[in-house]
Amino acid sequence: MSHHLDTPLAAQGGQLYIDDLFVFDGDRATVFVMDVNSSVTRADIKRGFHAEGRYEFKIHVNGTELEDLTYRFAFGELDGDGKQAFQLYELTGSDARDDAAMGTPIAEGRTGEMATGTNVRIWAGRITDPFFVDLDELATINGAVKDGSIVDRSSWRVDQAKNSFAGTTVESIVLEVSHDEPLLRDGTEIGVWCRTLLATDAGGWRQINRAGHPMMWPIFWPHDTDFSNPANARHPSRDLAEDGEEIANAVAGVVAANGTAPDPQAYGWSVARQLYPDLLSYTVGTAANYGFAVRNGRALADNAPEVMFSLVLNTGTTSGLTPEVTKGARASSFPYVVPA
Repeated sequence: MSHHLDTPLAAQGGQLYIDDLFVFDGDRATVFVMDVNSSVTRADIKRGFHAEGRYEFKIHVNGTELEDLTYRFAFGELDGDGKQAFQLYELTGSDARDDAAMGTPIAEGRTGEMATGTNVRIWAGRITDPFFVDLDELATINGAVKDGSIVDRSSWRVDQAKNSFAGTTVESIVLEVSHDEPLLRDGTEIGVWCRTLLATDAGGWRQINRAGHPMMWPIFWPHDTDFSNPANARHPSRDLAEDGEEIANAVAGVVAANGTAPDPQAYGWSVARQLYPDLLSYTVGTAANYGFAVRNGRALADNAPEVMFSLVLNTGTTSGLTPEVTKGARASSFPYVVPA
């Protein structure tokens, strides 16, 4: 679940910890972006991608419970130029949900360089982080969610909001998939999540981290510094049954305290059902917008924290920031991100 390295465990090495997932329309293509390894802690983190890990985009087509398409990235060790070789594999059908399946290799390349393959363009490397939020405001909200209390804004002023991620960087994987891909034609309804895995001593794979909706971890589990919450290890299809009540109760508690819902428990469950399963919904070929009225994919400029704060509190909640604060971290053409 998205967290931007706000825990001591992640600060020890962020290569497998996901910061953001974006899904939006590109050049006659769908763009998938996964960001990991944030520098926000200023820790002496190891740069690049984990050479014993996997990085996967998981795609559910037309409302299926299980993924129909997986794009899997594997990276090599850093070379003398500070770059890494990578391979991209496509897995479809039952293979898309089988960690033991090999998949079909469709592209290879090196970080920092554009690569192409069957229906895809790829860029991976270090970028300026396009994410923006004021962590002081976040603290007021996740505290209220944790305690089921009134949001105390006495120590935070909207006119003094600052982007806590200004000047930070992340490792980014940008995958652009053409609309010629049979499973990703124009108009197709998809649900997207991403995950990281690490090879085990027994020869298998262990899921380390996953992400769908933004801001899940910092809002609902900010104090889980050892990632003991099972949300990271499970499949989204089990989210509502295993964790829906926890999300519903947390939201019910905070809206009851703030008087923003006539039936707090009913509203809590409505939020749980919107967030679970934890997938980004998107209609291929349309303009992405993670917004108040519509959540359709997520563009790099979307103010996701503001949307999530407002959803959880059931009242319009400004972040005090606009996309202008990260204008320099976005590009209008491929790879859409800005190398650091």
